[in-house]
Amino acid sequence: MDSMPTATGPRAGEAGGERGREVPLRPTNPMVTPLLTDLYQFTMAYAYWKAGKHQDRAVFDLYFRKNPFGGEYTVFGGLDECIRFIATFKFEVDDISFLRSVMPTCEDGFFEYLKAIDCKDVEVYAIPEGSVVFPKIPMMRIEGPVAVVQLLETPFINLVNYASLVTTNAARHRLVSGKSKTLLEFGLRRAQGPDGGMSASRYCYMGGFDATSNVAAGRMFGIPLRGTHSHAFVSSYMGPDEITDKALRRRDGSSTCQDFVSLVQSWLSKIQWASSFVGTFDETNQSELAAFTSYALAFPNSFLALVDTYDVMKSGVPNFCAVALALSDLGYKAIGIRLDSGDLAYLSTEARKFFCAIEEEFGVLGFGKMSITASNDLNEETIDALNKQGHEIDAFGIGTYLVTCYAQAALGCVFKLVEINKQPRIKLSEDVTKVSIPCKKRCYRLYGRDGYPLVDIMTGDNEPPPKVGERILCRHPFNESKRAYVVPQHVEELLKCYWPGNSDKTSAELPSLKKSRDRCLQHLAQMRPDHMRRLNPTPYKVSVSAKLYDYIHFLWLNEAPVGELQ
Repeated sequence: MDSMPTATGPRAGEAGGERGREVPLRPTNPMVTPLLTDLYQFTMAYAYWKAGKHQDRAVFDLYFRKNPFGGEYTVFGGLDECIRFIATFKFEVDDISFLRSVMPTCEDGFFEYLKAIDCKDVEVYAIPEGSVVFPKIPMMRIEGPVAVVQLLETPFINLVNYASLVTTNAARHRLVSGKSKTLLEFGLRRAQGPDGGMSASRYCYMGGFDATSNVAAGRMFGIPLRGTHSHAFVSSYMGPDEITDKALRRRDGSSTCQDFVSLVQSWLSKIQWASSFVGTFDETNQSELAAFTSYALAFPNSFLALVDTYDVMKSGVPNFCAVALALSDLGYKAIGIRLDSGDLAYLSTEARKFFCAIEEEFGVLGFGKMSITASNDLNEETIDALNKQGHEIDAFGIGTYLVTCYAQAALGCVFKLVEINKQPRIKLSEDVTKVSIPCKKRCYRLYGRDGYPLVDIMTGDNEPPPKVGERILCRHPFNESKRAYVVPQHVEELLKCYWPGNSDKTSAELPSLKKSRDRCLQHLAQMRPDHMRRLNPTPYKVSVSAKLYDYIHFLWLNEAPVGELQ
């Protein structure tokens, strides 16, 4: 496709990099094509075309109605992939042939129309990816020919829904863990298929995780990789005789220890007979010691051992310490241990005491600060419980509950028509939460004197923007009694143009994954704590201007049928 649209966008491995020259954008997943949509999008497109309405200029809002996980905030993800999708939106010959086969009664002219369309007449406005967002505020506003934009509905919702849900889940785990803890995403094996695994790694990193075990995601998105060994590695060893190459060169290269295995055994003996450890443990598991020694020989600069295959305190931790002390003799510094079962609070505390005793007994500076990583089906609740119990864990490896969003299946994004041919449209419902907010809108975040966001407000597209220091009336969209005056100290316009189509508007730069992650962490830090707490969080206020409020209710009365009692 010689005329393929381009934009300043991401490339493989650019999580921590900066944007370079303009490059063609393609969806990360090759399955994301114009056919990745619901059949009724095509049936509606045909009906629009047959009625001559397909070129009507429409405005749609993509938003959600309720924050997930019982919280009062959401983190927006998926914008990058939406832009990649529309940048290459084009029906191939095979696509058209397939559509002809499933829509045999449609006229040939319709398929010729489909063959010719792209997204050059579409404009996309969005809140920057990684931002904290709230219900009813459009995360994206899409403008363009109604038939084309209708075809974008399902793929856009698909690309945003899970991305925002898992980013929010990751952000919640970051908040409950605290800034100082390292968070590792270990969910690939439990994710819903390869795409679920790749998306989870990407958006968990955006939501504040530090690294992933997913090698493919590390390559594609530039996410730091972390991982050590499994129980199978430990149990595969029968004893030290299986280690054939026992030599290990000192870290500075000055000499070589010809029998690292014996050095480890001598350190284990010293620990056993040291006054600090008499009666603490007897004989450790020698096959485990062999496995640890073998792994240290392979990775002397990054030795981290899984210590719960047999017994954590009577075997795993002493064996680890013997290997770590032997490495220290040769100028290396071990990383630490991983706990994957048992009472994590108790075991981490006992392991820390053991490390501190080693440091004091043998004078190895910093040994007491060995890293302790915990895994084993962790989630928000278990980390919160660990915090309340008290623990010595430095890093959490989290998988199943994180990547599957076990606590909530979906975010529930919707894609609603709010204007067509400059005429506002509204969707009514007996459930007021499902009533849409009509017309093309501008959205602002208003900040108070203490620097915290106070309220998000939607206004009509032609209304003057809120001004710093000027009082503005903020109204609940549907509840007449909920209203408040706000004097903002800072005003932030939320929607930026990320795909200008053929218009002369300037396109905002798509940030790197690392920058979206930084934005997420910055937004989490600047929100008022009571909005972010796990239990009984304070709802964040979402409002409309007085003028938009009046127009919503005028349109509501105009469109709602009048009943008749008999």
